[in-house]
Amino acid sequence: MRAVAPLFGRRARLRWLHLIIGGALLTPYFLVSTVLVGMASGGEQLFSSLPAQLVAFALALPMAAVTGFFALVRPLSVAAARALCGVPPALLADGPARTRQARVRAACWYTLHLALGGIVSGITLALPPFAVTVAALPFFAGLRETWLYGGHDALREPWALAFAPLAGLAMLVAMALVAAAAGELLARRAPALLGPTPEDRLAAAERRAADLAVRNRLARELHDSVGHALSAVTLQAGAARRVLDRDPEFVREALTAIEETTRRTVGELDSVLGLLRRDGEPDEGGEAAYGPGLDALDGLLAHCGVPVAYEREGDPGDPDNVDPAVSREAYRIVQEGLSNALRHGGGGPSPVRLLIAVRERELEIVVENPVGERPAVVRPGGGRGLRGIAERAVLLGGRTEAGPYDGGWRLTARLPLTAGRTTDGHAEEQR
Repeated sequence: MRAVAPLFGRRARLRWLHLIIGGALLTPYFLVSTVLVGMASGGEQLFSSLPAQLVAFALALPMAAVTGFFALVRPLSVAAARALCGVPPALLADGPARTRQARVRAACWYTLHLALGGIVSGITLALPPFAVTVAALPFFAGLRETWLYGGHDALREPWALAFAPLAGLAMLVAMALVAAAAGELLARRAPALLGPTPEDRLAAAERRAADLAVRNRLARELHDSVGHALSAVTLQAGAARRVLDRDPEFVREALTAIEETTRRTVGELDSVLGLLRRDGEPDEGGEAAYGPGLDALDGLLAHCGVPVAYEREGDPGDPDNVDPAVSREAYRIVQEGLSNALRHGGGGPSPVRLLIAVRERELEIVVENPVGERPAVVRPGGGRGLRGIAERAVLLGGRTEAGPYDGGWRLTARLPLTAGRTTDGHAEEQR
């Protein structure tokens, strides 16, 4: 079976079908060219003249090539090649041909497909009846008489009749060989003629970059909102457990803080998941899709799990002072800064200092916290917070700095007041 698979296996049969489809597509062009050749020759012996048929066939191919320049020819040809030619999908382009180079390639493929399909279709229609007749000559005297009347005197020889079945079988095998070779040729030329052009690759790369940007943004949102909530809830639950029997009032306050934190985080999580369901496209208003802004900072500070000494200059929560998009990113930066203080502050009584100042051209955020001997909260998979803060700032045209400061840790972020407007300076490398 393996020996005949290249000729009669499933792939060979599908490629043969693909060629038959090409012959069917060639038919209207061939009929039109036949009419033109008939008009030029006066219509005499048109269908019985092999040279006239070859001329009509040659005239039909340029007509097919012109049709191949239409943009939708390529996606239809790609679909057929993927389904019937056995070409790996990754080697073929997606979508209509938009550039001149892509259309020329598609037209060449279309013409080649129809040319080979016309030849194979003609052989498939004409050769099998003839081959079966030749193979049956030794077994049917009536057939031999008919052929003798037709001038085939070689059939009077016994050796000719003995080889007739082999000759008929050889014709069928030759037909299969021609179809397999034509199908293999199309399969080998498909990546070159239907494959992506440089413009297609660039467009695909841009789509992948856009998808990756959406994924990174969603990852930052989940890291900052859910990560902060888990850190705060873990610390508050641990503190409540330690004083459960001694200070019921503290336990009650801790449980209230846990409830408020989880409720707020569930709302933020719903917003992020809603953004994911819409493939990263924000709402017209945009605020619900991205999360809260600096106007919701009081609720965050009240239940963040660490004491905070909050100072502000100006009114950062006023949308007239700070662009809403900048306000939302600033909220996330503050949230991550407090999460870092919660995880690495050691649980000491010293408050975290938070400064948010609306300057003339930028919004300044400073988070200072003491550093404990050991982290108060250890969360596996951490270590991406500062990188996420830097990414948020850079996307807005701002910059960040983070590092040891006066025995503690300082995080500074400077953002433009309007999204997309850059400030002087550059984003520094974050650890």
